[in-house]
Amino acid sequence: MANFQDTELKNIIDLRNIKQSYDGGETWILENLEFLIEDKPAQGQFAVILGPSGCGKSTVLRYIAGLQKPTGGTVKIHEKEVGKDNRVSMVFQQYSSLPWMTVLDNVSLALRYKGMLKAERDEKAMEMIELVGLAGHEQKYAQYPTLSGGQLQRVAIARSLLANPEILVMDEPFGALDIGTRIQMQDLLLKLWHQFHPTIIFVTHDISEAVYLADDIYIMKKAPSRFVEKIHVDLPFNRTRETKREARFEELVHQVEDKMVEVATAK
Repeated sequence: MANFQDTELKNIIDLRNIKQSYDGGETWILENLEFLIEDKPAQGQFAVILGPSGCGKSTVLRYIAGLQKPTGGTVKIHEKEVGKDNRVSMVFQQYSSLPWMTVLDNVSLALRYKGMLKAERDEKAMEMIELVGLAGHEQKYAQYPTLSGGQLQRVAIARSLLANPEILVMDEPFGALDIGTRIQMQDLLLKLWHQFHPTIIFVTHDISEAVYLADDIYIMKKAPSRFVEKIHVDLPFNRTRETKREARFEELVHQVEDKMVEVATAK
């Protein structure tokens, strides 16, 4: 499948000819993988990655975040190879906040490393804390059970958006949450996407969640893996829980489900 859209828009994320082996090339986890996300000004994109367990979804995110280099191929952010000056923050399924620091200090951490004065970074962090619904918790330590799982993920999202509001990479961030909290977090993420217009790359195993959140769904096959399908989600830009009850939503869920079954059973 060709992921390249070949338009005049600038490329915000560009993976080309990617391959990954951990045993010197005897076996390949990823091979001939290409992934392009274009920069849509004042809109952003929400791309969801689906695929069988072990196909390399999280590895793709680690490339984008600069946490891992592929065995072969190139990874570019804003048309430059990933480096210190264009690192992307990543939200993990496991809670990644520093438990010995307060919510305020966690959210403002990237600004601290950028050398911003404390008063200014605290002001910007508080704005983000209020946006994600954590006002009143800013002086609490970012650890469980002082904060709930959903609150800890709000801390991670706020920190990532403040560090880099243009790109947000998320690896099953709601996978460990109960269903009620997960629904709330989905709605929060859509709200933040509409407000800040970031490019979001989101991995999940939940097909309904993928359809609800995505502009486009990218499906990977089993190893040696690459992207084999791109499904455009032609739902309204402004979505609510009522969207999940529409006939077109159900049709898309079934379409993605059928493709996932096809990928899982392919030889």
